[in-house]
Amino acid sequence: MTTPAASPEPALRPARSRRPEWAGRNYLLLTAATVVTNLGAHGALIATTWAVFETGGSASDAGLVAMARFLPLVLFLLIGGAVADRIPRHRVMVAANALNCVSQAVFAALVLSGTAQLWHMMVLTALCGTGQAFFNPAAEGMLMSSVTGEQAGRAFAVYRMAMQGATIGGAALGGALVAFVGPGWVLAIDALAFAVAGGLRAFLDASGTPERAPSGGLLADLREGWQEFVSRPWLWSIVAQFSVVVGLIGAVEAVFGPLVARDELGGSRPWGVALAAFGVGTVLGAILMTRWKPRRMLFVGSLCVFPIALPSAALAVPLDAAGLTAAMFVSGVALEVFGVSWMTALHQEIPEDKLSRVSAYDWFGSTALLPVTTALAGPAEAAFGRSEALWGAATLMVVVTALVLLVPDVRNLTRRASTEQEQKAEEADTADEDEPAPLVSADAEGALGRNG
Repeated sequence: MTTPAASPEPALRPARSRRPEWAGRNYLLLTAATVVTNLGAHGALIATTWAVFETGGSASDAGLVAMARFLPLVLFLLIGGAVADRIPRHRVMVAANALNCVSQAVFAALVLSGTAQLWHMMVLTALCGTGQAFFNPAAEGMLMSSVTGEQAGRAFAVYRMAMQGATIGGAALGGALVAFVGPGWVLAIDALAFAVAGGLRAFLDASGTPERAPSGGLLADLREGWQEFVSRPWLWSIVAQFSVVVGLIGAVEAVFGPLVARDELGGSRPWGVALAAFGVGTVLGAILMTRWKPRRMLFVGSLCVFPIALPSAALAVPLDAAGLTAAMFVSGVALEVFGVSWMTALHQEIPEDKLSRVSAYDWFGSTALLPVTTALAGPAEAAFGRSEALWGAATLMVVVTALVLLVPDVRNLTRRASTEQEQKAEEADTADEDEPAPLVSADAEGALGRNG
């Protein structure tokens, strides 16, 4: 009698991380750090205004402090973009976080000690704005370099969902803490958040970044970035469009919205609820974009700019609080669809070594009109009336959006990612959901995973 051959012992099934392929080490570090900074920074914006009021400052003084933060952001953005394409981006980000940490810590100490004066607050917020001018282009370039092309849209949507969620939470938590413990402690928390985020970003891995050719100097870098920017009609036309759109949104949210809420809706609470609805809309828009990958991404994104005019129209009527809240919610969803589509287009079309410079021109163009439109909001109301000024803002947003759709590249730029690769990646993300948890955790396989 022969003994049957023993069947081979089944090979141990390797533990499988449930983390998606596109969520590499750098991506997760960047997302975690952004959540931390947004939680602190949006509470600090509220705390800064209240710090001005607690020292006896007026609304005009609060405006001066806000302007002191904004001007360096505009002035140094282009230089920040060039610097971020010259040296490792994560070093620029860590240095900017360190500057923000120190400036906010000093600001907090002055407020807590009761010695803060207006010029102190202006100088310290100006330092914070300078840090952001160097940070923003570096962060955008680093994020775009951290994800794979096939799943870039989904990665950006998840990133923006986390960012917007932290923004809502930070504003809500900051407002509550200002009321309970005072603005000084909220500013101190913001300083701590910058320290933690800077520590996370120090662990970013730049080894996978392609080596950059020797530079001809800062001015040469700026010229090269400008050539890259103006050579793409879809890029400069949408930035020009958003220069107007962002400027008008700034005037509506900073000036007209609070005024209408005070005079027509019974106070600040309806406006706060409407802003919260906008935030919820951005989160849901980001969730939508984790699944939806429109082929003509800029065309779809630009169509979604039309609903952004709804809050201006709602305030012009004015609608009741429920109508305004609904308009803000819809505009939040629409804005996030555009935002993810825009980031995906930049990731696909702009060379990696020029991402930060192009991002700087994008940031600069999109924010350049903000001080002008906010300054003219009051005179426009006096000259034309509040309702007329708001209808004018809504109409202008619609007109510039319609004009940008006349640009062929905006209508026709298509997603080039492989459909087959995307399908395989999506199947890998959703397969085996009923499997037991792996014996080896993602953390044990290598902290935050491999570099994406």
